[in-house]
Amino acid sequence: MRPSGQRSRVVAVLGPTNTGKTHLALERMLGHRSGMIGFPLRLLARENYDRVVRAKGAGAVALLTGEEKIVPPRPAYFVSTVEAMPLDRRVAFLAVDEIQLCADPDRGHIFTDRLLHARGEEETMFLGADTIRPLLRRLVPEAEFLSRPRFSQLSYTGERKLTRLPPRSAVVAFSAGEVYAMAELIRRQRGGTAVVMGALSPRTRNAQVGLYQAGEVDYLVATDAIGMGLNMDVDHVAFAALRKFDGRVPRDLEAAELAQIAGRAGRHMNDGTFGTTAEIGGIPAAAVDAIEAHAFPPLRRLFWRNPDLHLTSVPALLASLAKPPDQPGLVRAREADDHLALVTLARDAEIRALASHLERVKLLWEVCRIPDFRKVMAETHTRLLGQIYRHLTSPRGRLPDDWLHNHVRRLDRTDGDIETIITRIANVRTWTYVSHRGDWVADPVGWQERTRAVEDRLSDALHDRLTQRFVDRRTAVLVRRLKDSDELLSAVARSGEVVVEGHHVGRLEGFRFIADVADGAHAAKAVSAAAQRALRGEIRSRVAALATEGQDAFALLGDGVVTWRGAPVARLTAGAEPLKPGIDVLATDLLDGPGRETVRKRLVDWLAGRVEADLGPLLAVRRAALGGAARGLAFQLCEALGSLPSGPAARQIAALDADDRRRLARLGIRLGVESVFMPALLKPAAQGLRALLWAAHKGVEPRPPPSPGRVTVPVAAECPAEFYEAVGYRVLGRHAVRVDMLERFAAKIRGLAREGEFTVPQPLATLLGLSGDDLGGVLDAMGYRQFRRDDGSVAYRSRRHRPRPSGRHRDGAPPSPFDQLRKLVSNA
Repeated sequence: MRPSGQRSRVVAVLGPTNTGKTHLALERMLGHRSGMIGFPLRLLARENYDRVVRAKGAGAVALLTGEEKIVPPRPAYFVSTVEAMPLDRRVAFLAVDEIQLCADPDRGHIFTDRLLHARGEEETMFLGADTIRPLLRRLVPEAEFLSRPRFSQLSYTGERKLTRLPPRSAVVAFSAGEVYAMAELIRRQRGGTAVVMGALSPRTRNAQVGLYQAGEVDYLVATDAIGMGLNMDVDHVAFAALRKFDGRVPRDLEAAELAQIAGRAGRHMNDGTFGTTAEIGGIPAAAVDAIEAHAFPPLRRLFWRNPDLHLTSVPALLASLAKPPDQPGLVRAREADDHLALVTLARDAEIRALASHLERVKLLWEVCRIPDFRKVMAETHTRLLGQIYRHLTSPRGRLPDDWLHNHVRRLDRTDGDIETIITRIANVRTWTYVSHRGDWVADPVGWQERTRAVEDRLSDALHDRLTQRFVDRRTAVLVRRLKDSDELLSAVARSGEVVVEGHHVGRLEGFRFIADVADGAHAAKAVSAAAQRALRGEIRSRVAALATEGQDAFALLGDGVVTWRGAPVARLTAGAEPLKPGIDVLATDLLDGPGRETVRKRLVDWLAGRVEADLGPLLAVRRAALGGAARGLAFQLCEALGSLPSGPAARQIAALDADDRRRLARLGIRLGVESVFMPALLKPAAQGLRALLWAAHKGVEPRPPPSPGRVTVPVAAECPAEFYEAVGYRVLGRHAVRVDMLERFAAKIRGLAREGEFTVPQPLATLLGLSGDDLGGVLDAMGYRQFRRDDGSVAYRSRRHRPRPSGRHRDGAPPSPFDQLRKLVSNA
């Protein structure tokens, strides 16, 4: 736009970030009858368009970007990207934001063109960094300069680990891969992060920023796109890299570039900080000083491209694009994407033939200027441009609807990962751009609506994918609510499922909170802390309920765990004696000291009742008023949980008088030749409890007793004989035999052995369910040696059998107490 008549006032408002330059320009524009402002990013244009609409109404404001045009019938104000500024419109006020981008190698020539040629009729304003001041003064000598100091202080804090960054931090990386890696780590350690990249559509970007601004997440991971005026409540900026790929080569970021990004920290009057992540080291001291002081070397050159293009032929167009500047401080821009596309298409003989006159050359240049949103290889993009040009130069003169339909239809899918959806959005942006050329398509409004709808669906899907991948909403909500002093809203279902602030966090088993699997230590800590606060009242209620519960509410599992209402609450431990085990309440952070003791006491009482119910006969023995040898034998029997071999107790048994034997018999004690035991304690319930009490007393892992009804079982190699004795079995060789059946079997065998050698009848072998070597092993342990007769049959004889005078031992000595016991029991 060139001014006519009186020259307009030109003002350059220069200064660092957070100086209110954009706000000033918008206020100035709205003070004029009409205006236009160009922004460096589509995202910024959309954001400020919304601001102007709120002030002036939608009917007064137009939005123009490469892919989005909202133009009411009579707009007074135009908000656009710098490339899309409608310079043929006459407006009273015109502004260009981030004018220092004249020095950008890729887009700088567009900003330089606006600097040199775009003017408002009454006022023109250029906003940007102070580094452009000397060149701007030289190229626009009539310009007035207005400096704007930064509202807040920006300070360097050095390097920090990513996991130690403070809340309200933005982490800046320079590739999608780095952004994703940083975001993954922050999600695991801090519950989640928003993601902002230049490749995001405005709809996705606004949704992600909304997460951050609303406090649902405290972190933001972004590319350097946030450096261009995107205003968010950021307190700290952490650089995850100090090098970037600029489209041609990797290079170090300059201090001014770092400042542009770091300046996002500390908005308005709030001071901000910047630094790096620990993985890359610190920022050089000279750069830090420059950033904190906002003092940078002035720009040495601005990029320029000839705006007066010769469209009479393709060679003439290429020649005019190659023209060098004639003003000092300007350098010819490197070949941009549109220039490269023209060079490539000009090599195509068919394209050259079609571009045969001025209108066709002009059309070719307009096609070449379709942006490569996909950032694919130049050949792929140029091939598409060639197809578009051929369609536009065909007799129809427009893009075929079916051809457009096929391209757009392939993109209207929301499946796939983040990169897939980003690629689809980039592709649909191409067709949105094309649809805004009303002379290229048959139904421009219809195609604009369709491509916009596709982009919106893809944008929503992309926001969902980003949120699913990089935000643990549950952790984010819990962390935010934990900062408040208010009680957390919680509920516990009958199944024990725990819901806090609307999020499922785990389940309550008795008094233990079992958290759902959390991704990372921070998430697990947040869930645990929220549960502890939310479940305080529930735990108090449960302690009170357990203290008054009846016996049936509790159970003892085979692993020694005590349950209440089906939930584990305690475990058996060693007590002072086998029949009085201890109770150890399972570890939990939810029970305080008094609550834990209440639970323990109730469980001790319950367990005493359980032992009384299943082992009552044995407790009666312990309480019986016995004296002498009977009392000693009763003590041993209680310590052994109801059965013990006769051998170790032989002297006490021999010392029993007739009254002692009658009293013990009335208590249910059987004095067998092989064992002393209580038949009532051989029932399954009693055996199961005996096994648990033995394991608790010994401090070993519980193991189940033999299955009900089993007379003999193989002895496990790792299981001591004492265990089998504790549950009513005797270990004989490789097998353990239930003591009551052993007495019956032993009595039959003694009768056979009186005559010398003997064989075991099948019915007697069936009593134990053994045969062959297994039976022989039991008999060998009982003192009977196996041998083969001349006819090959297997027979046995007692190792102690030898004809001898009655009442004398085989070696002539008096009989031992054990032999006396055998004789007494046999006679009985």
